[in-house]
Amino acid sequence: MLADVQEQTYNTIQETQMPYAMMRLEEAARIIRQSINELPTLRRRLDKNMESKYKARDIYGDLQNQHRRLINAFDTAALSLLEAEQDELANHSVKLRHSVENFNLMTPDYTKLCSVLSGYVYGLPISEPVEPVEPVETGNIIDIATSSTDTVNKRRTTNNRIIGRLMNNVRMGYYPTCTDNIGHIVRGLDFPEGGTVNLLDPCCGCGLALRTLADGATDNGVDSKTFGIELDTYRAEEALTRLDRVGFGSYFHSRTGNEAFHAMLLNPPYLRVMTEGGNNTRSEKNFLVDSISNLMTGGLLIYIIPYYRLTADVARILCDNFSDISVWRFTDSEFRKFKQVAVLGSKQKKIDGSEPAHELSSLVLQPEDIPQLSEMPPGRYKLPATIKEVGIFKGAIFNETELANQLNNSKSLSRLFQRSKLDKTDKRPLLPLSIGQIGLVGGSGLINGLVDCDTPHIIKGRIVKEKRVSTEVNTDEHGNLLSATMTETISNKLIFNLLTPNGFISLTDYGSNGAIFDSDDDPSEDRGSHLGHSVSYTPCAKPVIGNTDTGSDGIKTNAKRLPMGRTVVTRTARKVLTGHDIHSALRRHESHDWGNVSESDRKSNDRAVKNGDRILSSYQSSDGETFWINTEWDRSVTTVMLPEDY
Repeated sequence: MLADVQEQTYNTIQETQMPYAMMRLEEAARIIRQSINELPTLRRRLDKNMESKYKARDIYGDLQNQHRRLINAFDTAALSLLEAEQDELANHSVKLRHSVENFNLMTPDYTKLCSVLSGYVYGLPISEPVEPVEPVETGNIIDIATSSTDTVNKRRTTNNRIIGRLMNNVRMGYYPTCTDNIGHIVRGLDFPEGGTVNLLDPCCGCGLALRTLADGATDNGVDSKTFGIELDTYRAEEALTRLDRVGFGSYFHSRTGNEAFHAMLLNPPYLRVMTEGGNNTRSEKNFLVDSISNLMTGGLLIYIIPYYRLTADVARILCDNFSDISVWRFTDSEFRKFKQVAVLGSKQKKIDGSEPAHELSSLVLQPEDIPQLSEMPPGRYKLPATIKEVGIFKGAIFNETELANQLNNSKSLSRLFQRSKLDKTDKRPLLPLSIGQIGLVGGSGLINGLVDCDTPHIIKGRIVKEKRVSTEVNTDEHGNLLSATMTETISNKLIFNLLTPNGFISLTDYGSNGAIFDSDDDPSEDRGSHLGHSVSYTPCAKPVIGNTDTGSDGIKTNAKRLPMGRTVVTRTARKVLTGHDIHSALRRHESHDWGNVSESDRKSNDRAVKNGDRILSSYQSSDGETFWINTEWDRSVTTVMLPEDY
């Protein structure tokens, strides 16, 4: 019953998510299984084609490639087993790897090798075991094959325990860097004299580790600027209290200056699980690849990872881009907890680092041989003396503090708010202001407050609306009333209120000795000429606005009448036309009846009503005389004229 529950638990874990170490171990097991099938097949093909030199060479090349893949699979398996804390099986993998590496590929029979590989795969804590072949004695090849039922159950129980422990490590999540070990690193640095060093931590956490590195620079008499990026908001806010600049959000969506930093402390997250259909790329590798460009040439990388994550691909990246690489493990207590090492190197121009990469990745297979950080000699690494400003530093999410830094450093924003020379001086007009200009300035409210002069006073300007009503009558030669026009005018009135030492004064009237006038009765306007002719005023009776269709004279009116402004009749037209002719035509014109015009002119007038253009209509008097009525585009004047007056 217990075995069934354990098996069900194991299957459930496998179906949902898999720790990274177990995923890599299964990949290694698949390659070893493939080698069990491929190696004997290739060897038999080689024997069959020995007579053909070219075919034999190609087949032997394929055999060598498969052999190399098998050796790399043992390296992967060993590092994954170390992460799973299966030290005994990891050591066994290292020994077996050396034996397989020394295996002679021209050996005629691969049976013993395949038997050992099969037994090794069966003993791995993976989800899909394969029954091994019968165990054999192999000399320098180590055989651990077994097939008993008790062993199978024991292995599954072990697998559940391993996966559970790895998942617990994943849930722990955040591993702050030990500041004591950072102190050992500081002692091994040679800081440049003068200038300022820029320090970056793409996964700064609470900022303690980078602050310790910066304090070490200060103790050596060197100024530093600290830049950190943190995904977790709470830790990022705490880092703000320790570091100069902190970017909130993911490093991969942040922007940092290229080749702007003297040293980079990189302790990326590395405990991950792989879900079905998920991305198998590793965080510590992604952080390394993306952050290399932040370091200037000669800049120091301090790369902190568990030693079992220093795989061949990571070692190759390091050796391609850094020189003078060394590996140091954390002191005993810290190393036992997190298995961390610090990889240090100076950035160089990219090269082919395949040869040193193999040696670097092999180093971690013997972690007890890695020296401790406390053994690092003083001044082991010299930081570059280059002085450089960090031009760009923006987190994926803007916080108020970082936004303030960006705005303070923005030259464009400073220029935007910079006061011009004109703003710093008193401004006076080149010429005295006219009455109209004073009105505009006063109405806008700019003439307000204390006026300091020979007669100091307080002034306030404002504009009010004023309504005026005027009536105009028109009579015939016998004195009979022909029409009466009532005009309502709304105008803006400027008022200045002054408070003087002698009391309150209100200035409301301007011009013409205080008389208020409109343009209709402006005495300064020459009313004696219009369109080159003397005029007299004969305004029509103001029509009643309503729904009446026919006036008293039988002329149809329009509910929406045409505004005609001031009505003017030329002197020549006044001599020819009767009062009835003028009055009747004005009513028709006002009602959108354009008289005797062409169809195109009629449509043009209709459009002019909507668009605000000039309107011209044509009529005949009782004597058959043609005359026109013209309303200006601004509807200020309507003129009754003869064609020769136009």
